[in-house]
Amino acid sequence: MTSQLTASVGNPVLRVPPDSPAAAAAYFGASLAFHADVSDVAAALAADADPGFVVLDSRSTASWDQGHIPGAVHLPTALIAEQARDLLDPAVPVVTYCWGPGCNGGARAALALAELGYQVKEMLGGFEYWAREGFEFETWEGRRRRTADPFTAPVDSDDCGC
Repeated sequence: MTSQLTASVGNPVLRVPPDSPAAAAAYFGASLAFHADVSDVAAALAADADPGFVVLDSRSTASWDQGHIPGAVHLPTALIAEQARDLLDPAVPVVTYCWGPGCNGGARAALALAELGYQVKEMLGGFEYWAREGFEFETWEGRRRRTADPFTAPVDSDDCGC
């Protein structure tokens, strides 16, 4: 026991010990209720059926023109309170995104929509990971696709197994 405690004190990962399995299940379950994975969004949009949600790009017009998810609604975060009711059906869940994991614009957009009564999720990875995983996107010049980055997507499969 003492050697285990000593190892934990010097170990930066275990300096704050993990919470109980029940607390972890509650936390990670809640996280999945608020977040969507880029690959899952792409798979749902590629299926023949209605995905049951709308994708919202919360970036500026200049950013939208650089590239966006085909079929996404463009609504910068600053305009959500004013324009959401004209562009979005309150009965349809919204998946927000911004630039990438270093940007919290998708979370700010999700908050603004939730405050208006919309069901929302944020797409983790944002537009950066959409493009890095090799999914098609639109620019002001038309549709494009990049080769998938092998550090973000499986090379020989459509399924990462997670």
